[in-house]
Amino acid sequence: MAIGTVAAPKARRAAGTNLPAYVFESGSDLARHVAHIVAGIIRERNALGQNAVLGLPTGSTPVGVYRELARMHQEEGLDLSGVITFNLDEYYGLTPDQLQSYHRWMHEQFFSKVNVRKENIYIPRGDVPLSRIDAYCREYEGEIERAGGIDLMILGIGGNGHIGFNEPFSVRNSRTRLCTLDPVTRRAAASDFFGEWNVPTQAITLGLGTIFDARKILLLALGEHKAGIIKELTEGAITPRVPASYLQEHGDAAVLVDAAAASKLTSSETPWALGNVEFTDALIKRAMIWLCDKTGKSLLKLTDDDLRQHGLHQLLRHHGPAPKIAHNVFSHLMQTIEYHPAGKDEKKRVICFSPHPDDDVISMGGTLIRLVEDGHEVHIAYMTSGNIAVFDHDAQRIADLVTEYNRMFGIDTERSQLVESTVHEALDRKAPGTCDIDAVQKIKGLIRWGEAKAGAFKVGAKEEHLHNLDLPFYRTGTIAKKPISDEDVQIIKRLIEEVKPHQVYVAGDLSDPHGTHRVCAQAIFRALLQIEQEQGSRPEALLYRGAWQEYELHEIEITVPLSPGDILQKRKAIFMHQSQKDEALFPGSDPREFWQRAEDRNTGTAARYNQVGLPEYFAMEAFVRWNGVPI
Repeated sequence: MAIGTVAAPKARRAAGTNLPAYVFESGSDLARHVAHIVAGIIRERNALGQNAVLGLPTGSTPVGVYRELARMHQEEGLDLSGVITFNLDEYYGLTPDQLQSYHRWMHEQFFSKVNVRKENIYIPRGDVPLSRIDAYCREYEGEIERAGGIDLMILGIGGNGHIGFNEPFSVRNSRTRLCTLDPVTRRAAASDFFGEWNVPTQAITLGLGTIFDARKILLLALGEHKAGIIKELTEGAITPRVPASYLQEHGDAAVLVDAAAASKLTSSETPWALGNVEFTDALIKRAMIWLCDKTGKSLLKLTDDDLRQHGLHQLLRHHGPAPKIAHNVFSHLMQTIEYHPAGKDEKKRVICFSPHPDDDVISMGGTLIRLVEDGHEVHIAYMTSGNIAVFDHDAQRIADLVTEYNRMFGIDTERSQLVESTVHEALDRKAPGTCDIDAVQKIKGLIRWGEAKAGAFKVGAKEEHLHNLDLPFYRTGTIAKKPISDEDVQIIKRLIEEVKPHQVYVAGDLSDPHGTHRVCAQAIFRALLQIEQEQGSRPEALLYRGAWQEYELHEIEITVPLSPGDILQKRKAIFMHQSQKDEALFPGSDPREFWQRAEDRNTGTAARYNQVGLPEYFAMEAFVRWNGVPI
C-alpha cells in the first residue's frame, strides 16, 4: 500500500528531502495512518493464506499505532492470528518480567490486547548468558529467514540518529548482535530506569543489514526534540554518524513525522526557499522574523533589497514594499505584549493547571505574580503527585523526621516507628530501576505537595485556592502511565465548574503523545469541550511552555513583560521545590538547574523581541491560545 493512500488529506509530502517524508497534523493522525498501512498488509496476507511479518519497535512513538491496531482488532475484527513479529531490540541484563524489559512493555502495550499467537512473537532476550550471545543472535536471524523475511519494519529514531540500538558508526551490513549503548541513548532512557546510573550499558539489537532487508520501512518521529535529527536524516548526506541516513539507499522507505518533528525541515522552516508558496499572514510573519535573523537588522530597518537578496522576491512582489510588510509584522508583535493578561479593571478568576508540582512557578511564575497583583482570584491545580521525581534519601529523611517528632512529643510512637522501619526496609531492599512501595510513594507525594504550596505562596496564591487533583492516570509508581480516562476528565471538569474561571492556563508541550504535559492537556481539553457543549461557552485557554524550551517568536500570541523584581520573586518560588533543586532526579540533558533554565528562557524571549526592534524588557513569559481542537 502506497504512503498517502490512507488519510492523505491529513499529511503533506515534504519537499526538498533525500528520503520521502510525510508531515501529519498530529501524532494521532500519524498513528492512525500507520495502523491502517499495517492492517492493509495483514489483511492482504490473510486473504492469500500467508503470514504477515512485522518488525516492531518500543518507546513512546509507536504507542498510538499499537492502540489503534488494538482498537481495529476489538471493534473491526482485524485478525492478527497469522502475524509474526520480530522486535528490534532489548536491554542486555534484563529478564523478560523486569519493569523496563521490552518483553513486558510489548505485552502490556500491544500483545495482551490482540490475538498474535505467542509462538509467533519474537523479542530478543536480555538474559542470555554471555557465552551464548553470538549463537543466540544467529538463531534470531535464522527465525527471520524461516519466516520469509520482514514485510514491514517500523522504526523510531534516537536523538543521535540510531535505529534499533545501532548507534553512530555501526557497520552498514551488521546483523543481530550485542552492542554497547551510546551515552546519549542511556541519558534518554534515564527516566525509565529511575536514574541514568541504572540504565544498562549494553543491548541486543537487529543489525542495520537486517533492518534494511525489510521489504518496506516506515520511520516514525514525534516532537520538537526529534526535529534536528529528522532534518539531518532527510536532508543531509548519508553518513555513518547518522545510522538512519542509510535509509536513503532503501527502495521502499519513508519518514512519517508530526508537525513538531518536521519543524526544522526546509519545507516547514523556510518553504519559500523551495519555490512559490502562498504567503499567509502567519508565513509572512515567520519570513520577516527569519529575515531579521539573517540580516542582523530589526524589522523597521529592512529594505526591499534585503528581501531580494534572501530569496523573498515573491513576498516583496505580492505584499511589498518592505517597509509596509515590516510595519504590519511589527504592529502585530506589539499587540502581543500584555502587561495584564487577564485585564485589570474587572476582577476575574483563573486556573493555572500544573501537570507536575513545579510547572506552575517554573513556566509562568511571573504571570502568576502579575495576576495576583492585578487582584484576580488565582487558583492553581496540581494535576499529579510528581512522586517519582523524588530521591529515596529525601523520603527517608522525612520518615525519620516524623518519627523523631512523634517520639519527642509522645505521639503514637509505636506506629511511627513501624512506618519508619517499613520505609527503611523498603528503600534498603529496593533494586535499581524498580518502583516504590505505596508508603514511600505517599511520602514522596507529600514532599512534592508541600513544596508546591510553598512555591505558590511565594507568588501570592492563597492556600484555599490550591487544588491537589492527583489524577488517577499518573498513579502507577512508574514512568509509564495509564491512558487518560473519563475519571481524569471528570475531576478536571468538576473543578472548572466549581471555580467558573474566565481563563485557564495549560501546559502546552504537546508533541510527545505520552508525556505527562500532553496527557494532562488532553484531559483538560476534553473537559473544556464537554463544558462548551453543555453550556454553550468555555473559558479562554492559554498554553504555556515548560522548562525545556519556549515558543518560537512567530508562534507567540501573548507575552507578559517581567521586571527584575518579578524574576527574583519567581526564582524564590522555584527554590521552594527543594527536592528538585541542585540535582533533580530527571534533569534531562540540560545541566542547568530549573530556575536557571526558566530565567534564561524568559530573558531570551525578551532579547528576541528587542532584536527585531520591539521595546526592550528585562524578561518575558510567552503564551499561545488554544484553538479549540482536541488532541
